[in-house]
Amino acid sequence: MSKSTNSSTFATSGGSSTSGASAADDATAGKAGKGGHGIRISGVSRTYPGMSRPAVDDVSLDIAPGEFMTFLGPSGSGKTTMLSMIAGFAGLSTGSISVDGADISRLKPHRRNLGVVFQHYALFPHMSVARNIGFPLRQRRLPKGEVQAKVAEALALVRLEEFADRLPKQLSGGQQQRVALARAVVYNPRALLMDEPLGALDKKLRDQLQGEIARMHRELGMTFVFVTHDQEEALTLSDRIAVFNEGRLEQVGTPTELYESPQTLFVAQFLGESNVFSGTTDGRPAVVRPERLHLHPSADTVPDGHLWREARVTAIAYVGNHHRIGLHFSDGSTGSAMRLAGTELPARPGETVLACWDPRNHSLVTG
Repeated sequence: MSKSTNSSTFATSGGSSTSGASAADDATAGKAGKGGHGIRISGVSRTYPGMSRPAVDDVSLDIAPGEFMTFLGPSGSGKTTMLSMIAGFAGLSTGSISVDGADISRLKPHRRNLGVVFQHYALFPHMSVARNIGFPLRQRRLPKGEVQAKVAEALALVRLEEFADRLPKQLSGGQQQRVALARAVVYNPRALLMDEPLGALDKKLRDQLQGEIARMHRELGMTFVFVTHDQEEALTLSDRIAVFNEGRLEQVGTPTELYESPQTLFVAQFLGESNVFSGTTDGRPAVVRPERLHLHPSADTVPDGHLWREARVTAIAYVGNHHRIGLHFSDGSTGSAMRLAGTELPARPGETVLACWDPRNHSLVTG
């Protein structure tokens, strides 16, 4: 598939990858001094009666102090069950979970000192915003003056000072979620666990709340563990992402590592669009992202050293800042290329092109 050779095989090449239990990068580790707490998940499994496979299957993962860790995967992949086991709402079949080296596996949820936010806000409808936020402090029997001071700080954190006396029904969905976030952090938990917290919001509100959550993480320096099935959300917010599939960890790494150097076909196809090519010298498929694929009219225009496959353009869709070019390759597989809006399109639907790429820009994956 290079300019001078047949397209049936190409040399192995690809980026570096990370192990499933790798430590966070230096920038993430540097947050530890701001008050974050580390979480260690060691060989954890959870089996429910009647299930053909474990909901969570032998998962081990270190979450660094102050890290924003996201559990990403499709429905039924085990990500929410894993979060529930950290929170104490689901028991472990095997393994252990510790915070700062202390085993919390058998502690009741209220003894773990972890904040939890769900997709459904679970606010008390008869309580004001301020009283909702102060509820966990009153449960801990803190002095009234301390409760008031901490509630004021939490209101300022989520920028709802002027809404302190309103009832939840008088707030928008985004404002209600901010109240839930404030209530979850007001007592300074050791970590904040969030299960699809933005799932009930429309895209505009989701984008706004993503920014708020990122800002809260920076200001608090707290360990955040975030569950989502939304790939864009995970890439936007996370220091690292743990990709779950059928109860197991497929890969753990920074957003850049997972997108640029996926280790498995599942990760490559779940996290963003991918073109998958067979024919490598070691038998593994090669993954090329659409933005890395260049279309040329003939072999004499393909840059030296680049690999290529013949393809027919099937469709061109305008999606705002770029065009998505649908491709049907000569081996029967399909894929896509991307062109920025405003640039000249390389072909029209029905035309045949050579889809080429620099071998440094593909990743070899396991099926």
